[in-house]
Amino acid sequence: MNKSTAIVCLDVGEKRIGVAVGDSAIRIAVPFETIDVDGNEVQSIAEIVTKEHADVLVIGYPRNQSGEPTKQTQFVEEFAGKLSNIAQNIVFQDESLTSVIAEQQLKSYNRPYSKADIDAQAATIILQDYLESKYA
Repeated sequence: MNKSTAIVCLDVGEKRIGVAVGDSAIRIAVPFETIDVDGNEVQSIAEIVTKEHADVLVIGYPRNQSGEPTKQTQFVEEFAGKLSNIAQNIVFQDESLTSVIAEQQLKSYNRPYSKADIDAQAATIILQDYLESKYA
């Protein structure tokens, strides 16, 4: 049996960062929380990675509909550089349309939700995509 890998996933935005967690053995991504971008976000992510004993940090990778990098892609790449000492393995995962899908999923629950909920749900979708592509 393969060793289980704990994974934390980030949906990085300029105001908030959605966080999801998962495990390679179970292969189910779960929304964890949302972090406000307020100058303490790198420390908050470090605490989550440590608490979850994460071996991998997955970061949603934005591109436009043609698959080309955008201004947000550069922002995410620069932010990922700040996390290089936090996790032993940082990987990017395509995040195309995840916020749209996340909002559709939350609407289907017929309960109130916030923009922070959308961000955490988007991180969950990104992580689920990663788990299915890497561990299926």
